[in-house]
Amino acid sequence: MTLETLAGWSRRLYARDISSRELAELYLARIDRFDAQLNSFITVTPELALEAADAADRRIAKGERAPLLGLPVAQKDIFCTEGVRTTCGSRMLEGFIAPYTATAVERMNLAGSVMLGKTNMDEFAMGSSNETSHFGAVRNPWKPDCVPGGSSGGSAAAVAARLAPAATGTDTGGSIRQPAAFCGITGVKPTYGRVSRYGMIAFASSLDQGGPMATSAEDCAILLNAMVGADSRDSTSVERPREDFTAGLSEGIRGLRIGLPREFFGDGLDPSVRAVVDSALAVLRERGAELVEITLPNSSLSVPAYYVVAPAECSSNLARYDGVRFGHRCESPRDLMDLYTRSRAEGFGAEVKRRIMIGTYVLSAGYYDAYYLKAQKVRRLIANDFRQAFAQVDVIAGPTSPEVPFRLGAKSADPVKMYLSDIYTIAVNLAGLPGLSVPAGIVGNLPVGMQLIGNYFDEARLLNVAHQFQQDTDWHTRMPAAFA
Repeated sequence: MTLETLAGWSRRLYARDISSRELAELYLARIDRFDAQLNSFITVTPELALEAADAADRRIAKGERAPLLGLPVAQKDIFCTEGVRTTCGSRMLEGFIAPYTATAVERMNLAGSVMLGKTNMDEFAMGSSNETSHFGAVRNPWKPDCVPGGSSGGSAAAVAARLAPAATGTDTGGSIRQPAAFCGITGVKPTYGRVSRYGMIAFASSLDQGGPMATSAEDCAILLNAMVGADSRDSTSVERPREDFTAGLSEGIRGLRIGLPREFFGDGLDPSVRAVVDSALAVLRERGAELVEITLPNSSLSVPAYYVVAPAECSSNLARYDGVRFGHRCESPRDLMDLYTRSRAEGFGAEVKRRIMIGTYVLSAGYYDAYYLKAQKVRRLIANDFRQAFAQVDVIAGPTSPEVPFRLGAKSADPVKMYLSDIYTIAVNLAGLPGLSVPAGIVGNLPVGMQLIGNYFDEARLLNVAHQFQQDTDWHTRMPAAFA
């Protein structure tokens, strides 16, 4: 059977060419057949999937319609799902069964989606390669000895290998966009506050944002329609007029001004990646867009600023995992202090411990002003750079990552090299802007992504540009040969 996009499967479901149960069984069979090669899922939920699929078939038979009715999706294992294990890729939560469902997942369920399972991820979303998971590294479907990117690498690998037509991810410093680029799919990081963070286990609360991952911009728009909206349970969610992100996909982009930051095309960018992005930009120019050179002078400070702000928030958020209330608890503690220290030492992996230590240090007495406060001031400068840029252009474009996917283990011993994988994505999170990665080409059988950055709440424009690009290219339709 030909594997369709979400939009394609939706049309076939309503035409009664296939049932939701048959569709769920198709993808569950692919997971069973292929996932041992990828390790993209932590938990597969066949019983729940078939139950939801049968309910969707009954609704379709009654003539009901809903945005995701009967469509299978995978959920990143950072979203709480009532009655289903939610681990965050950590030993700390290895046996945690969530007592409630995250708002983003709840809204997708109300829209009729069928959850196939929970995808693998870097532990507590801390990583750029999906190698820090307690459940083992995820492998890139295009080349299994390479990383899929992180932290949403499980979702990206599953969609790329067509083990799920779409999935959710979260993006704190590029964790939707970078794995989307590394796996040759489309991924959207919405404006901060667009998607509720309630039930999305926190890493860095002022940076985290959930979003969709799928093969095409159209599918991401369909998912985003279901996910967005204010939530009284999340004080950082934003009230906005209801918007249909699919409505403007077909509009032309003639006259659109696309800014190219000179900082994104300088030293450190792999020449082969630049060549792919240049070719992709030429496609947009042929569609009538105008390419304009701009500057983001403080973007070089984004990595050091991020690695002060994010660990600081991480050290605060992860303080709740103490071995008392929930999560991993050490055996036979001698006293309360032993309970705390051994439970945390055993439950957290090396990268999480590293970030907790950094965060605790920068928030400590005597260092708060020198590090954390200064990083927040730099964050404002970075946001101001974007504000000035968007006074000149409509969209900003460049590479998603400075390189193609690297080999598993290649950067494990050098955290700084690993952190630089997100050099083009981190500034977007610090500013709270929306960003998107779209498949732009292939170098040596490995995908390359082009990043599009929009002004606040301008996701519809980004999806429109990506969709127009995908009308003239087929990179988003290609899949790894081993999973065809």
